[in-house]
Amino acid sequence: MFVTPPWPLARAALFKLDPEQAHNLTLGLLARWSALFDGRLGVTDIARRPALSRDVMGLHFPNPIGLAAGLDKQGEAVPAWQALGFGFVEVGTVTALPQPGNPRPRLFRLAADEALINRMGFNNGGAEAMARRLQHLRARGLPEIPLGVNLGKSKVTPAERAADDYRQSFERLGELADYVVVNISSPNTPGLRDLQRVDEVARILEAIQGPNQRLSRPRPLLVKLAPDLADDEAIECARAALEAGATGLILTNTTIRFEGLRSSTEGMSGGLSGRPLLSRSTELLGKVRAALGPEPVIIGVGGILDPEGARAKLAAGADLIQVYTGLIYRGPGFVRELLRGL
Repeated sequence: MFVTPPWPLARAALFKLDPEQAHNLTLGLLARWSALFDGRLGVTDIARRPALSRDVMGLHFPNPIGLAAGLDKQGEAVPAWQALGFGFVEVGTVTALPQPGNPRPRLFRLAADEALINRMGFNNGGAEAMARRLQHLRARGLPEIPLGVNLGKSKVTPAERAADDYRQSFERLGELADYVVVNISSPNTPGLRDLQRVDEVARILEAIQGPNQRLSRPRPLLVKLAPDLADDEAIECARAALEAGATGLILTNTTIRFEGLRSSTEGMSGGLSGRPLLSRSTELLGKVRAALGPEPVIIGVGGILDPEGARAKLAAGADLIQVYTGLIYRGPGFVRELLRGL
């Protein structure tokens, strides 16, 4: 059974800690729980209510709310996310090579704005370590919900070799995932966002499609884009991704625009997530959906902190939605709060 302390008390204690220390402490506890329990939910749980289920990308999602990449970079606590009611989980971002990420401090809490700024830099143990962890998870018959793997470029890999770097990660992880995300939109790896060009999107996806099509069941591929692209640039990238065989998109990643915040951001850099991102990310989602039509899959993420935000993403054209920062601020009951609102 998954038992959590009263969230107001837990939040007060966690928010006294450095944000990354609080993150590591919480994730460590969830990982220990996940080593002992499987997180399976009964059919009476709201997270398994048939009316909330979706069939997307050839996969069955028991509900449309997923965990966004970045919270569980190493795939350590997947059973716990399942127990918290998520309808799917996306682990990573993982890179082909292990890397420590950027120097600390690299995670900042903007409580007055219900936001975070991170400049983590894809800190992770690499594709090989992730593969071992996911193999162990699959051997346990877990998870019961779709599992996505988010791939990024290794920092030491030059841009001209980016496609090979993504392909290397996919070759190790593709068959362990239910779907795979190509992340070219984090602001925290130098030059990564420069890959959000039609030619680069096509080159990366073509490199991945080779090993993907050799799988007995090719995996759906999604491309994750930034909210800071101009509308026409995002639509062009999206079309290039679809032409190269992608199933759809994740809209959006974090923003580098900090205007209009209540909190001071002096000395901070990186990607802003949380409530301030809701408007732009949802606006871009709607424009891309209008341009592409109903067929491509779109997962909406960015700024969801309440049921109204979740409904806004779905109304704009999202097939599924993801949360991250909202979970930090709202606590372990957040997913079921959203589901009740839907």
